[in-house]
Amino acid sequence: MKFYRLILLLNVIITGAYAQVTVKPIDVKYPPMGKNDTIKVAATNVDGLMIPWIGLNEVVINGTRIFKSPAEQAAFYRLRYNVLKVMPYALFAKRRYQQLETDLAVQPDKKEQKKLIKACDQEIKQMFNKEIKELTITQGQILTKLIDRELGRTTYDIVKQTKGGLTAFLYQSVARVVGHNLKSTYDPVEDRDIESIITSSGFYQ
Repeated sequence: MKFYRLILLLNVIITGAYAQVTVKPIDVKYPPMGKNDTIKVAATNVDGLMIPWIGLNEVVINGTRIFKSPAEQAAFYRLRYNVLKVMPYALFAKRRYQQLETDLAVQPDKKEQKKLIKACDQEIKQMFNKEIKELTITQGQILTKLIDRELGRTTYDIVKQTKGGLTAFLYQSVARVVGHNLKSTYDPVEDRDIESIITSSGFYQ
């Protein structure tokens, strides 16, 4: 039985080697090059013809907005001011919590994980005490939405994950008293004015 298995294995190997040898390369045609064609680019084989191509960066075109009234224009520019004021905080929170998640993923020790969470919490609190506490209610509401936009999680979910459900509940209770909602989510359709401001602001260039 072992002998027959050996014969079968050799047959497969020889057949495979023969198949590799008998495979003929596909003839392809390249477009004629000009005397100034010195830049190397990618190419795709389309029915035997190599088509050169270059990837281009995304181009965002924003139209000029026409306002129905001076009041609508004033409201939009007021929203733009608030969005541009809080957007750096949302981006900071995004970078900081992404770093925290990375650190927690490679740190199996529970005590060390708590230290990492505490350090992140202290860093956020320092920023809160210095700058965020000066935000208006409207700016705070926009910030909670932007955090959900950047992290894909609400501020409430982040607090619950890092500090526990009870702390998240207490934070939410206090936030509701002063007009905030840590569970606010971001909807690109509903918040299309905010989305338009962000995409045209240059934060992601």
